[in-house]
Amino acid sequence: GDDNSGRKVITFSCCRMPPSHQLNHTRLLEYLRYTLDQYVENDYTVVYFHYGLKSRNKPSLKWLQTAYKEFDRKYVLVCSSCCVRSVTKFHERSRYPNLLTISFSFSRYKKNLKALYVVHPTNFIKILWNIFKPLISHKFGKKVTYLNYLSELRDHLKYDQLNIPQEVIRHDENLRGKQKGKLPPVVKIPPPRPPLPNQQFGVSLQYIKDKNKGELIPPVLKQTVCYLKIKGLRVEGLFRRSASVQTIKDIQKLYNQGKPVNFDDYDDIHIPAVILKTFLRELPEPLLTFECYDHILGITSVESSLRVTRCKQIIQGLPDHNYAVLKYLMCFLHMVSQESIYNRMTASNLACVFGLNLIWPSKGTASLSALVPLNLFTELLIDFYSTVFGARLVPGE
Repeated sequence: GDDNSGRKVITFSCCRMPPSHQLNHTRLLEYLRYTLDQYVENDYTVVYFHYGLKSRNKPSLKWLQTAYKEFDRKYVLVCSSCCVRSVTKFHERSRYPNLLTISFSFSRYKKNLKALYVVHPTNFIKILWNIFKPLISHKFGKKVTYLNYLSELRDHLKYDQLNIPQEVIRHDENLRGKQKGKLPPVVKIPPPRPPLPNQQFGVSLQYIKDKNKGELIPPVLKQTVCYLKIKGLRVEGLFRRSASVQTIKDIQKLYNQGKPVNFDDYDDIHIPAVILKTFLRELPEPLLTFECYDHILGITSVESSLRVTRCKQIIQGLPDHNYAVLKYLMCFLHMVSQESIYNRMTASNLACVFGLNLIWPSKGTASLSALVPLNLFTELLIDFYSTVFGARLVPGE
């Protein structure tokens, strides 16, 4: 899933750890390496569910040392987010304080970890953190947040996108029951408010079109793209960086109220980039539509020489409005990729950023295995923009 700033979220659930004697350590290392490699180069968030870590499934110090040696600096730093959490979690007792400090020693990559949420922390974890706080930079320490209940996650990320184990949910209910002396009542969710007349975020493309005199390209998309074309094409790491959560919320509010937005006032080229991604991510239905999801997943089973043709076939099935917006966006991203010698954002890198902002399943979240076809499909759209979109015109062209 994503947090409220559009950063990818990696979750680690201790209750899913098998007994130590049943653990295939080699496969676990391979899985960690594969998972982390999807996100470590971009800003990301980690949610660590501590419940379920017990003596029977706590990895040994020997395995942790092996894992540390196996990962290069890039991965070890990610271990600062996931594995290390494991360190914190695995070391619920106090057996591995030395590895905890080692895991925080590198700084080149851990900067991309923007937030670490430790859910259901024990008192021991809090004590251990305070002990080693002097050895950890103040800046990194500010990224760590303790959450006693699952409901607190809603303030930071898209809670419904998380795949939370039932064991963790039951544990959370028990904690609340103990706190109040009874199980928590069912929370009644108020009906959604009707959208504002000028609303841009969280409403359908059709709604925006109807409120903007039939314009196919939403104003927020057009303004961010035009601004980035002028000032952002050669910015290194464009679309990879996050921005102030409060600033993004303030700008969304301005757009939704129909007020003017001048990105020059913010002096941060990454703000319009985040706004663009946020707009796509908050559409009620993805730009590529739910209907196309399964078709896109099948792209990896198509022979390499025929994949561009298959992409074109899938895109041709989009509604006119979705097609027009997608074509506009892909034209821009193709331009960005053409400047990759300066911005380092190749079609592949852009696909990793935009894949899940363009398509997601109608229920639940995309599985890890779905990332490969989703990103490949997006990469082909960017790389072969002229071929994929050349045959079909949109109104106004």
